[in-house]
Amino acid sequence: MTASSGVIIRLALFLLLAGLASCGGRDPDSNISPSSSAMLQVENRGFADMVVYAVSGAQRTRLGLANGNSTKSFTIPPSLLRGSGPLRFLADPIGGSRSPISEEMVVQPGDIVSLTIPP
Repeated sequence: MTASSGVIIRLALFLLLAGLASCGGRDPDSNISPSSSAMLQVENRGFADMVVYAVSGAQRTRLGLANGNSTKSFTIPPSLLRGSGPLRFLADPIGGSRSPISEEMVVQPGDIVSLTIPP
């Protein structure tokens, strides 16, 4: 296996896990206001620290840093949830060259989105 095919396999695995894990949850009986935020929970199973961004169209908004081998929660700003369409999440490794990005997903106020970055 070459280095580039290893990166492609990791990226494909990341996209698969992101798509499967992105099934957020919220209490259907709760009263969520449109001005509420949503949460992104990132489980970084890799060694590299990742800067996590929410991507809406051409706009990229930094959510924060997910250290290697850790789990971190980020607030998705309400401004990204109001009618701006689907979001994608980008994990940009510090000191690395690959930047995996998730599938598009619709995130609503009160949602909790889970994202797993594989090793």
